[in-house]
Amino acid sequence: MSNGRFILDCHEYIRNARHFARFYRADRAAPAEKTVSQVVSGTFKAVIGFLIIGAGANVIVNALNVFEPMWKEVFGLEAESLGQFLGQDAFNGKYGSAVTLAMLVGFLLNVLLARFTKFKYIYLTGHMMFWTATIFAGIVVHAAGDVAQWKLVAFIAVILGLYWTLQPALTQPFMRQITGNDNIALGHTSASVALLGALFGKWLGNKNNDAEKIKVPKGLEFLRDSNVITALSMGVLFLVGALVIVTKGTPGAQELIAKAGEQNFIIYAIIQSLTFAGGIAIVLMGVRMFIGELVPAFNGIATKIVPGAKPALDCPVVFPYAPNAVILGFIGAFAGALIWLVVLGNTVAYIFVPTMIVLFFHGATAGVFGNATGGVRGALIGGFLTATVVAWGQYIMVRFLISSTVPDTAMWAADSDMFIIGPILRFLAQLLF
Repeated sequence: MSNGRFILDCHEYIRNARHFARFYRADRAAPAEKTVSQVVSGTFKAVIGFLIIGAGANVIVNALNVFEPMWKEVFGLEAESLGQFLGQDAFNGKYGSAVTLAMLVGFLLNVLLARFTKFKYIYLTGHMMFWTATIFAGIVVHAAGDVAQWKLVAFIAVILGLYWTLQPALTQPFMRQITGNDNIALGHTSASVALLGALFGKWLGNKNNDAEKIKVPKGLEFLRDSNVITALSMGVLFLVGALVIVTKGTPGAQELIAKAGEQNFIIYAIIQSLTFAGGIAIVLMGVRMFIGELVPAFNGIATKIVPGAKPALDCPVVFPYAPNAVILGFIGAFAGALIWLVVLGNTVAYIFVPTMIVLFFHGATAGVFGNATGGVRGALIGGFLTATVVAWGQYIMVRFLISSTVPDTAMWAADSDMFIIGPILRFLAQLLF
């Protein structure tokens, strides 16, 4: 081959390489349209993943519905009567239309803010959207009495739109550390304790001691499996509670034992702990399937409606990234709840009755955030801070800020963010109305 021919071949090769590079960059920047088959498949997988998450959450809640009364009986706790409440059904009947309309307008404001500001987050946690709107309506009605419906809707909608836009933005720097990308955001009322967990984990923890990389002796390597850790941790807590219950002869203990039927109560409690672990595994599987299909689909929608927008999703979306931190966060929250139960009972004569569902989902989320910045210690601190916020927040809300106009459960005082937003909203409502 002549030198001239060789040079011409090289030039041709370079031109082809440049053409391929341009094609590759264009292909990466503008992915091909999905086929009908892919759209149908992705839709079904996303829906199935969402339903799997719900099914797993129900399994967890059912197990906690055994765990919570068991530990209440261990400490001899009884829920204090707070007087007559309007009732959830009556509240919905009177203010339901305002709540629904405020939720719709608030979501539209969220989309507009995402479209025209730098806060590109769309809040998609539907059940929390309705619950938050209901809570906000209850606070406003309690603070200002009967407010004209259009004023109630306008006021709540503005607050909701701002909250649903800014809350994911505040937690996103730490979400990027957890997920390793910027594809999804947190959209949940545990954001305040998640932030506290991340900040205190950074100040007091050790990031190098990641909960997911705990070193164990070779004979104990099974402890590196998050499912095993979950089952063992909850098994110990259930077992201790069950042993105490079996030795107590109180009517409450007998009622709990009766739930097990002919099954030995200790065995029943251990099975519930394994059921809880199974619920966690179901949620993690559902999250992976749901996120795997939702993010690409949402990105396609976002490029047309809200360029660069990210979906803000329910707290279990962070669980697969640090399953061990999930359990450490709950353990920290549970230990903190027991401590504050004693402290509050002996200082302000208020018996804090921990709500296990809130302690788990909020404490687990704070544990994941705490682990991202402070490792094992950060995860435990995040859980403990969750119990602290819930315990003292519940005391302040129940003693000073609720009345017969709020729904009968009064559990708007149980969501972490509500302890911060609730008093502010009450002050604004009194000021404006």
